[in-house]
Order: sequence, then C-alpha cells, then structure tokens
Amino acid sequence: MSPTLEGTARAKKAWDTIRKKKSEAIAKDKETASEILETAEAKEATLSLERDLQIALRANIEQLETGLTISDGGKEKIGPSGRTDILAIDARKQTVVIELKVGTAEHEVISQILSYMGDLQEETGKPVRGIVIAHDFTARAVAASKPVSSIIELRKYGFNFSFKKV
Repeated sequence: MSPTLEGTARAKKAWDTIRKKKSEAIAKDKETASEILETAEAKEATLSLERDLQIALRANIEQLETGLTISDGGKEKIGPSGRTDILAIDARKQTVVIELKVGTAEHEVISQILSYMGDLQEETGKPVRGIVIAHDFTARAVAASKPVSSIIELRKYGFNFSFKKV
C-alpha cells in the first residue's frame, strides 16, 4: 500500500472511531437524560401522593386519633429543621407533629421528626410528641423508633375505597 493510501486508510479509521465514540456519547447522554426525567417524574408523583395523603388526613384527622385537631391553619409549618407536614393538638392539649411518608419509611424519618419536635419544644417550652405515618417501615426504622417509643408512634396507612352508583 502506498504511503498516501495508508494515510487515507488511517484517517478513515480514525474518523470512524470518532463517529462511533460520538454516537456512543450521544446515546449515553440520552440514556442519562431519560434517567433524570424518570427520577424527576417519580419525585413529582411521590410529592403528589404525599400531598393527597396529607389532604385526606387533614379532612379525617379524627380517624388517626380521637380528640386530635389540626392546629397549623391548614398548611405546613416551616421551622429551622424543615417543613412539618401536619401540626395537631391531642385530647390532652399536647402538640403532635405528624410526618407523612409515601411508601416505606426509612430509619432517617426518626431523626427528621425528632428535629421538628425539638424545634417546637424549644419554641413553645412544652412537651411535643410525634406520629410518623407511612405505608410500611423498614426494620431499621422500627428499631430506631424503639428508644423514643414513648414520644413517637409509627402508624401504617391503608386505603378503603367505596363505590356509589351514579
């Protein structure tokens, strides 16, 4: 092969390699973009479900505990540690922080609700208790709640559908 043809063949091979790598990079970028979009959609769906759960619980707070009343004016309270889903007062006039989780709650939810409770206790100077509501709890979440079981309850939610003829 002549030096000119050899150089042309190498240039073609290099060009083909560049095109292949570029195509692979574009495909990977599309895959990454798709994963980001799916993650964003999943987070949005989770937030929507949590909002729906919060609306349903606010409308039926007595189902959670007799004598419980909403005390946050119908909106999440923003404090130093974050947003408290629901604040209520129980039959004994004690403040109750209610944290909602869609799906299975991990052990981190215990420190989250303790932070909210700590903020409120510091603000009011009164004892505060908490209720975490989730579809289920990991074994670690249940274990983490045991030392504070006198002030934090774990509750599982479920759904009951009723159907009315139109």
